[in-house]
Amino acid sequence: MNIVFVIDEFGKSGNGTSISALRMAENLRERGHRVRVVSGTAPGEDNVYLTGIKRYPLLYRLCKAQGMFLAKADEDVLKEAFEDADVVHYFLPFALCRRGKRIADAMGIPSTAAFHVQPENITSTLYLNRLQPINEWLYSKFRGFFDQFDHVHCPSEMIKDQLRSRYYRAKMHVISNGVSPEFRPKTVLKPQAFQGKTVALMVGRLSREKRQDLILKAVAKSPYQQDIQVVFAGRGPWRKKLEKMGKRLHNAPKFLYCTQEELIDLMNVADLYIHASDIEIEAISCIEAFSCGLVPIISDSPVSATNQFALSEDNLFQAGNSDDLEAKMRHLLENSKKKAALSKYYLKYAQNFRVKESVDKFENMLEEAIALYEGEKKTSPVRDA
Repeated sequence: MNIVFVIDEFGKSGNGTSISALRMAENLRERGHRVRVVSGTAPGEDNVYLTGIKRYPLLYRLCKAQGMFLAKADEDVLKEAFEDADVVHYFLPFALCRRGKRIADAMGIPSTAAFHVQPENITSTLYLNRLQPINEWLYSKFRGFFDQFDHVHCPSEMIKDQLRSRYYRAKMHVISNGVSPEFRPKTVLKPQAFQGKTVALMVGRLSREKRQDLILKAVAKSPYQQDIQVVFAGRGPWRKKLEKMGKRLHNAPKFLYCTQEELIDLMNVADLYIHASDIEIEAISCIEAFSCGLVPIISDSPVSATNQFALSEDNLFQAGNSDDLEAKMRHLLENSKKKAALSKYYLKYAQNFRVKESVDKFENMLEEAIALYEGEKKTSPVRDA
């Protein structure tokens, strides 16, 4: 197939959505498909048609603080990229993808979309996440875009249910973003800075809705505080706040931004993976962690899909409750045999999320969209000239 991806930001240096898009494109190309990408920015990536990014002062600063950018909707670039395309896939409901959808329709090209951004992610950044009417308004605005498609990719059952409850009409394809086979157990020498320490890791953007603050509060209450080293792998606007909070701990938290290879090594020297986020569509980082044998402790927030990965009550803590998080951490640290057994269970469980399975399902969705479009063309009435 000739496939075109449309996404505001693309590549390894971007956010989770852009990295997932890059991995999917690479895997599709390995299977012989031709994949072009339309994006506002894509540092160092090939086969990309660049539109540039929006730099409205306030919007640009806000997006940059969250580790993302919004692309310009350049019509000429979109038309050039869409030539000879069999299908176009859109990743976000913003200006570039909205313009792209109109152009693809005019050119007679079938298309699919993915739901990667929860309204709660946006309102949390603006300190408005507790105002549910605003979240519902955004879901409604997004529905106007997604209802133009017959097929929508949902990274989790949770977000599928969220969309269904708000009367989104498309067929929902639940497809994990998938984990590369490189994420696996390996022997790694623990760095000197971590020697003699219990490493508690969380990966992801440093922002309010990710609730890294709960980890620091839990460690501050732990009788094992002197032995615990918290590591945050990611960037974001909350770093200064977290650094200030972390000064109260015996071991100040470490902040890292890793390549994939460095992240795999880090996951193989860590002792616990904690996913404290209140809002999450899938959290691929959690799957990557337990694919390396790390045992996770996950928030049970109702608007986070990550809790679907909890294999026992020992892997869940009450959302927003640092006391419960501390208790779950302490329980696993005091029960090494249980933690070792859970690690083995998670390594088997991780096989369900390997990227090959995700690519199979994604291919099927694209083929189904093309077949439906071709069938509709054949059965549509012929109009007299």
